[in-house]
Amino acid sequence: MWKKLSETADYLLSRTSIRPETGIVLGTGLGNLINDISITDTIPYTEIPNFPVTTVEGHQGNLIFGHLAEKPVVAMQGRFHYYEGFSMVETVFPLRVLKLMGIRQAFLSNAAGGINPDYKVGEIMVIRDHINFFPESPLRGKNIDELGTRFPDMSEPYDKSLIRIAHSVASKIGIRLHQGIYLGNPGPSFETPAEYTHYRMIGADAIGMSTIPEVLAARHMSLPVFAVSVVTNVAIPGNFSENTHEDVQIAANRAAADMAKLFKGVIVESPYLS
Repeated sequence: MWKKLSETADYLLSRTSIRPETGIVLGTGLGNLINDISITDTIPYTEIPNFPVTTVEGHQGNLIFGHLAEKPVVAMQGRFHYYEGFSMVETVFPLRVLKLMGIRQAFLSNAAGGINPDYKVGEIMVIRDHINFFPESPLRGKNIDELGTRFPDMSEPYDKSLIRIAHSVASKIGIRLHQGIYLGNPGPSFETPAEYTHYRMIGADAIGMSTIPEVLAARHMSLPVFAVSVVTNVAIPGNFSENTHEDVQIAANRAAADMAKLFKGVIVESPYLS
């Protein structure tokens, strides 16, 4: 695995002059954030050695290199999900490659169902912690010592300093920003009303099918993580309705502009960049 990671990182470094400091993962319907990036290079996943290829509608499948808020970034326009049939190691392979390319922080996004009654469709939740319902970990198996310790600490999975900056930025630009707990399920089916009720009872504010594997890999590599959920549907008692992937994409697209402003503001003020 270390050989494959190194091979892929070396290939990408040879394809671009950008030396990214921030790695951005764009969730379902959120790929339009790249419109705010001054793009230098676009590399399709199909051209990258050892890379999986996304199969989900709303995930374009490109690695984008350029500048966001005048800072060098690389953005994954589409991620890989456990429910697509990928192993957990495959889902986090790209983020590990980006770490080898030199990123200093990971910015993650996802489309999620809101189960906090205060949340509305189109709003953004900064993730402060998570509940993991995935059946296995991307760190399962032989540890890659070059990446991190066998037993990584998870007392601060989401970076508190970046969260504080996010609230300050949101206040300045007029975005209503929530802060809550994300629950990750393997999917691909949406949850039943009873499951929504159960997850709310145990403390979750939003539910999705991604992000947590990448957070585990990032923290294993000592990468600071900033992550947000865009609320694309709401499921609360008395308001359980049918969910569709198309509706999720539409709601995510509406919120993408606010998310782009938030990401830019946090990147500008991040303490981890030069």
